Amino acid sequence: MTVLVFDIETIPDLDFGRVALGLEGLSDVQITKAMFAHARQHGGGEFLPHDQHRIVVISCALRRGDSLKVWSLGDLDSDERELIVRFFEGIDRYTPTLVSWNGSGFDLPVLHYRALKYGVVGQRYWESGDGDQSFRFNNYLNRYHERHTDLMDVLSGYQPRAKASLSDMAHLLGLPGKLSFSGDKVGDAYAAGNLDGIRRYCETDVLNTWLLYLRYQLMRGRIDVAELAAEESKVRELLASCSELHFKEFLAAWPQLKK
Repeated sequence: MTVLVFDIETIPDLDFGRVALGLEGLSDVQITKAMFAHARQHGGGEFLPHDQHRIVVISCALRRGDSLKVWSLGDLDSDERELIVRFFEGIDRYTPTLVSWNGSGFDLPVLHYRALKYGVVGQRYWESGDGDQSFRFNNYLNRYHERHTDLMDVLSGYQPRAKASLSDMAHLLGLPGKLSFSGDKVGDAYAAGNLDGIRRYCETDVLNTWLLYLRYQLMRGRIDVAELAAEESKVRELLASCSELHFKEFLAAWPQLKK
């Protein structure tokens, strides 16, 4: 099986705010504040509607054959369209099982809107059985199918009141969690030009999600204890072989329990 764990990081779409909310002439900071104020006034709380987000990072963990790879799509100069194109091209190429934490509730709807904006084709992703019969009862679009597994959705029993955060679940299972970064810092980090820091943070999120998925597969009886240990060892080997500081920090914050 080929598994692709993914996570996105976003900032407010200032072009949207400038035009749709009539905010021409204001600074980026003023537009951002006005967009959040508008969301609060219309019952959105402190969270912008999905169509008002711009994607700045897409990070992935790909488990395929004997390999495991963790990376962020594109590079520091890649624009939003390129990131989205690369994401859907990967699905077209590998037809992976997608794994996310709140992907159904946030990441995928945002990707849908932004792909629509740029005219990005994702034929395999949108397949529902007309072109490939194997997708009729297991596709990426149905909430209860396994071709996309939203761990937050599944583990909560699809009950909004039972949903937990990725950070809390990581701590529950003895995983590193968010380390020194969190999602509410993304906007400030981007404004400060720290896109690399956002990419590193997003990559640790997909690592946490992958490790949670392995525990989920153990709970379902899809892997046994020995297979879980082997998969976790593969993650440790990957982290130990990497020179990037965030991977070293992740490994250091993930103590190996004595048997």
